[in-house]
Amino acid sequence: MPDDFAQLPPSPPPPPPPSFGGPQPASYTYTAGPFPPPPIYRPAPRPSRSPWFYIATIGGTFAAVCLVLTGMFWFMMRSVQDSTGSSNLGLGKDRIAVIDISGVILSAETVNTQLRKFGDDSSVKAIILHINSPGGGAAASQEIYHEVLRVRKEKHKKIIASVESVGASGAYYIASACDRIYANEASVVGSIGVIMEWMNYGDLMKWAKLKNVTITAGELKSAGDPSRDLTPKEQAYFQSLVDNMYTQFIHDVAQGRKTTDDKIKPLATGQVWTGAQSIPLGLIDKIGGYRTALTDTAREAGISGEPTVVRPSKNKRSLFTVLTDDGEDLFPNPSQMLNRAPGFYFMWK
Repeated sequence: MPDDFAQLPPSPPPPPPPSFGGPQPASYTYTAGPFPPPPIYRPAPRPSRSPWFYIATIGGTFAAVCLVLTGMFWFMMRSVQDSTGSSNLGLGKDRIAVIDISGVILSAETVNTQLRKFGDDSSVKAIILHINSPGGGAAASQEIYHEVLRVRKEKHKKIIASVESVGASGAYYIASACDRIYANEASVVGSIGVIMEWMNYGDLMKWAKLKNVTITAGELKSAGDPSRDLTPKEQAYFQSLVDNMYTQFIHDVAQGRKTTDDKIKPLATGQVWTGAQSIPLGLIDKIGGYRTALTDTAREAGISGEPTVVRPSKNKRSLFTVLTDDGEDLFPNPSQMLNRAPGFYFMWK
């Protein structure tokens, strides 16, 4: 039996691994036996950090905390500011408040609110009305006029008018309530007068074959109906209203300018004058622009050096508001002209 096993041929070597392309080795040797153990992973030692690293980290953290606290303090200060943009915390030095009156005057609410807030602010020593307006609604102009007088009297603060390009009619009405009026030589001031207007679309209705049906109680209840012409009695009625407002305009300007109605009436023709022409007429007090008015006012208020100016905060419309509103400001509805009632204006046209 042992001899039979000795005669067996040697076992052939195992086949080579499958080829995946490329040149193959000339021979393949299979090695049997135990495989070596896998290498043990040892992490590389951390390099020691410099003390400056920790100093920079702590300093950066401290700066970030200070920045956050500063932002929170700024936000808190903004939140306690009132609608005029002036803080009620009593911080800051003596200031001059500037209120812009520009464009057509349709409402007194915004300007009167700003006048009240600045009048109550003890850090505001005087107020400048920076005017660039042709006037506007008679009642709105009159409301601002009386609020200027009230703040002057009750708060004992100087209110100065500085006319930029135009300070006419209702805008001049307001300026006349101030302590002093400044205007440039080429500024336009005056236009003391009243105008009443509305749109008559009677011919348009006839063209469209439409009829306006109105039922009233009272002879003059439908006076000013825009679908028809005025009757002689309605004409006299509206003229009496305009004349009464005209008398109020003259009287209030005379009171504000510390003169008499008889001296203002010859100037109340509805016309305008330049700033240079207005000086001898007594309609303004001094030739000069906004800068002149500011420096003179600061000096009278006892403020030395460059005065600190505070203005009302502006209401900014966000993109979301613009996209979601009804668009009447950008694209007025043509049908709105049918709803216009007769209006009385202190306005230069």
